[in-house]
Formats: sequence, C-alpha cells, structure tokens
Amino acid sequence: MKPVKLIVIGGSAGSLHVILGILSMISPEFPVPILVVLHRNGVFESSLEELFAMRTQMPVKEVEEKESITPGTIYVCPADYHVLIEDDQSFSLDYSERVNFSRPSIDVTFRSASDVYGDGLVCLLLSGGNADGVEGLLYVKENGGLVIIQDPATADVPYMPQHAINQVKVDFIVPGEELPGFLYGLITHPSA
Repeated sequence: MKPVKLIVIGGSAGSLHVILGILSMISPEFPVPILVVLHRNGVFESSLEELFAMRTQMPVKEVEEKESITPGTIYVCPADYHVLIEDDQSFSLDYSERVNFSRPSIDVTFRSASDVYGDGLVCLLLSGGNADGVEGLLYVKENGGLVIIQDPATADVPYMPQHAINQVKVDFIVPGEELPGFLYGLITHPSA
C-alpha cells in the first residue's frame, strides 16, 4: 500500500458518534491530516470544531480559504461551503449549488482530494440518508485511492454506506465500532 497523504471522512445523519470515536483513538503523533466532511445543520455550526477538539489531542481547525494542509491536523468543513483542494495542497471554499442536496458535498471533496492526492488518498464513508459520496468514491477508485465504508448493519442510517457498497468496488467494509482501531492501524501499520 502507498503511504497515506490525506484521509477524508464523509458522513451525514448518524455519523457524528462514529467520527467522535475515531478522533478519540488518534494520538497526537498521528502523521496524516484528516478532513471531515459532515452534512451539518445550524445546531453544530459553531460548536463542531470545539466538540472535535474535546475528543482528540490533535489540532482541530475549521477549513479556511487558501489555508495549507498540515500533517497531523484535523480539518472540519465549514457549514454551507463546498471544500476543494488545490494543486498546492491548500483549501479552497466554494459556494456553488448544492450537490445531492448538500453543501458541503462529500462527492465534491472526495473528487477534489483525489485529483491532488491520487493513490495517497484514503476515503471513509459513514452513516447517512442520501447518495452523497458515491460518485466521488468511484472517482477515487479510478485514481488508485483506498475506499473504506462503514458496515451498513452498524450505521444509524444505512442508506448512504449501502448505496456506496452497491455502486463502488470498495476496499474495506468495517463495523462502526471497529473503525477507530482499523483506521489507526492502517496508518501506523500499513503492511499489516
């Protein structure tokens, strides 16, 4: 397996507790940046960054325009913006139309990250109630990236991960409760 350069986690309804579980397992020495694309509503707009920061010792930041991606940092997509990644590995915010009824769109970020990171990209799709993420994952696979899906049987809202499994040749299907350890092991012991 190629060295992982970026992990993008996409989730919607029912995914927050899985994301918090992943963040709580990651040590401060974790070398890979993580970008979280979460379908959000107004309830979490101001507190999501704080909530994540309480669960991890890694730095947590909301994505800012033209900000360079730094290893060992967790980035949170801001509400109501698509997040793109530029060739120089910096972020770009976009306010174009919603994709799959969502902004930020998981598809948009998966595709953009794949263009820049290719086979160094790991994408994880979690619980959710629409098809966002599937088109992006197909593109990630074409570019040699690794695709991990939460086992729909363990998802609060299984539609999104199940739809991805039906459409994409995924690399791993992992129960939600096992994802923190799995993801950590993938980075710290890539040949295991």
